[in-house]
Amino acid sequence: MQKLKQIMGLIERLDTQVQDQMEQHLNHLTKPMGSLGLLESVAIKIAGMTGNPMPEIDPAVVVVMAADHGVATEGVSAFPSEVTQQMVGNFISGGAAINVLSRASHASVEVVDIGVNGLLQLPGLVNRKVRFGTDNMVQGPAMTREEAISAIEIGIEIAEAAIEKGAKLLALGEMGIGNTTASSAMFSVLGQIPIEQVVGYGTGLDDQGKNKKIQVIQRSIEVNQPNPEDPIDVLHKVGGLEIAGLVGIVLKAAAARIPVVVDGFITAVAALTAVRIAPACRYYLIASHQSVEPGHVLVNQLLGLEPLLNLNLRLGEGSGAAVALPLIRSVIRIAHEMATFEKAGVSGALENS
Repeated sequence: MQKLKQIMGLIERLDTQVQDQMEQHLNHLTKPMGSLGLLESVAIKIAGMTGNPMPEIDPAVVVVMAADHGVATEGVSAFPSEVTQQMVGNFISGGAAINVLSRASHASVEVVDIGVNGLLQLPGLVNRKVRFGTDNMVQGPAMTREEAISAIEIGIEIAEAAIEKGAKLLALGEMGIGNTTASSAMFSVLGQIPIEQVVGYGTGLDDQGKNKKIQVIQRSIEVNQPNPEDPIDVLHKVGGLEIAGLVGIVLKAAAARIPVVVDGFITAVAALTAVRIAPACRYYLIASHQSVEPGHVLVNQLLGLEPLLNLNLRLGEGSGAAVALPLIRSVIRIAHEMATFEKAGVSGALENS
């Protein structure tokens, strides 16, 4: 808990003076003012995050947190629990979507076992297992409060290590069969939103499966009575270990003035949890995309984030974050490389035109 409290005290608001410098610089480039739209807003925001009027985002690292969920035994996923372990192996061998997309986006991938229900000894896998998956939250808390805090602090340490190695941007990824159930439960409580408005089809449920998922989440909330005013209470009662780890990633990145690219619904719920723990975290978030999960629209709105892309993605893993990364890199390069009107000898816009 000491590490968590220490990090919370280090998170500051954006540097508005540096943001103004970036905005002025963009306005002098050889283009109509504001013509790159949301991309310019991203560049201005990253300048404010980093405190650097000419920021860099490379090296960029996608951190994939992996863990299992006891609630999967309730049949809330179209895939069996063993897929978590199998996909971790796929990540390590470089054959998953996040590996391919990250290679295309010139980002590295770090995979962390923070709670997979099995012994994994794979080269390159970061083993920081808190426990072998969570308990079934229909029957009681998913984990203890102490375990949730431990998982958050592991996320802090993972981010710390990545930043020490030179990372200038962290993107959030996750893997865990059943984790849309846990994140939906968390968001319903944190956002005080009826569960029917939050739950989607996950990675392949039909209507019957979706209705069952809603019932499981409702029972879990009734059994555990998580306190919406206490984000760690919500996390330990109806959350997941990989979600907790991602909370720590967000907290440490914000404390270090490092941009965080949020992926889909699950990572957005982790980001919201971090914001509820330390409100200034919200300034360090970039929404990569809008997924097909209905709760994702609502959580992005609650965070005040405007997604860069809407491609009907529903994969997770950090895939949307990886796809958005070239857009983010492009506007940073615009700031660094595009000529000003003066330098290019191009006439600027006429006044009052």
